Amino acid sequence: MKNVLILGATGNIAQHVTGLLAGKAAIQLTLFVRSARRLRHAPATARVVEGDVLNYDQLSAAVAGQDIVYANLSGDLERMAQNIVKAMNETGVQQVIFISSIGIYAQPLKPVLKPYRGAADVLENSTLAYTILRPAWFTSANEVDYEITQKGEPERGSVISQKSLATFITQIIESPEQYARQNMGISNPNS
Repeated sequence: MKNVLILGATGNIAQHVTGLLAGKAAIQLTLFVRSARRLRHAPATARVVEGDVLNYDQLSAAVAGQDIVYANLSGDLERMAQNIVKAMNETGVQQVIFISSIGIYAQPLKPVLKPYRGAADVLENSTLAYTILRPAWFTSANEVDYEITQKGEPERGSVISQKSLATFITQIIESPEQYARQNMGISNPNS
């Protein structure tokens, strides 16, 4: 059994991931949300925890006992990443998947992307087995088609379907060691 904590579980991508993982007997989901009322579809087997990633005690309690933390957040991302790293270090959890954004290494850095870059820097400076994903802008297309670029390579594409991103995140959850300590751009080919 693999215990997976989804931070920001009410987000669209996180709900796609939850749907993809819901039927897998080897996965036990914990959905961490600020408000359970905003959670559209929670699998009956999932544990739902209300809390705030900026509240260290709530976050640390949710992280304890997990195998993988998947963070799909918005807001004060750098501070959230600091809390995540601290909680994971203190509870012995090593695998984290963090959703950032396309363009965080562009110069000059757009102000709207500074929180995403700050969070990525926090994770890369940690000892965790992080996987940072830098998706292009989301579409609701019903397709699974994506390409990956590594940090340092030019980012390609301008969009990615939510379904494509969720499918790749699910792959990472199933084989996290394959993507450990990687920072990847992801987009639909030829977009």
